[in-house]
Amino acid sequence: MANSQTAAGSTLSLWRYPVKSMMGEELYAAEFTPRGLAGDRAYALIDSSDGKVVTAKNPRKWPEMFYYRAVLVASPEAGAKMPPVRITLPDGTLVTSEQSDVHQILSKALNRDVKLSAAAVPSGTSEEYWPDMEGLDHRDTVTDFGLPEGTFFDCAFVHVLTTATLNKLRILYPEGRFEVRRFRPNIVVETANGEKDFVENAWVGKVLAIGDSVRLSITGPCLRCVMTTLPQGDLPKDMGILRSAVKHNQGGVGVYASVLQGGKVRRGDSVRLV
Repeated sequence: MANSQTAAGSTLSLWRYPVKSMMGEELYAAEFTPRGLAGDRAYALIDSSDGKVVTAKNPRKWPEMFYYRAVLVASPEAGAKMPPVRITLPDGTLVTSEQSDVHQILSKALNRDVKLSAAAVPSGTSEEYWPDMEGLDHRDTVTDFGLPEGTFFDCAFVHVLTTATLNKLRILYPEGRFEVRRFRPNIVVETANGEKDFVENAWVGKVLAIGDSVRLSITGPCLRCVMTTLPQGDLPKDMGILRSAVKHNQGGVGVYASVLQGGKVRRGDSVRLV
């Protein structure tokens, strides 16, 4: 079996985003389940006015989502109820999903009536703003899109990104700050030899073996949206981030994956192509 595997690199970092479209948490180790990294997108805000799932993909409606940070208060366990989530508001206020007034606190902060939910509706809908940019499917408009059945994911359960792709984009657009947090991956793979290329493109249709047990099926490119351009922390708004991805890689930065075999992944684990 070892002879049929090709070294792709190692796990540089692991990320979980407990509340959809909020900032998340970096992990040393994570459990992967059939539905992705345990606890990822376990919660979301629901817009009480229309029932749609809140997303930073529509920054005109939800301009401050990246100023909220969410962490789980404990590690999720298989078969157990999802642990509560603790959210830090832009003003530093802390609120947990167990508080009876959590919906009111979040609604006041966002200036819209919302509810924090841990139960994805069977056929959830969200919104996406498409900037006026050449190469996108739509321009300067908002469209609705459906979420995978019973989840708060946009498209797939796992997002993988390599340092090679970030390095390539930095060369193509040196004025931009291509930092991991702009792209919200679950796994960042550090490729060997400081590569600078869109190496994930060649992974589509293949299996990624991580550590001792986890196997991911690479299902397709992760096509980027306006979220990658938004300000967060000390990162400025920068439309050039998305424009570079569209111009040089059909909008793809990283790849989507499904979980063929779950298990634990740790920072530093080997990553191989099967």
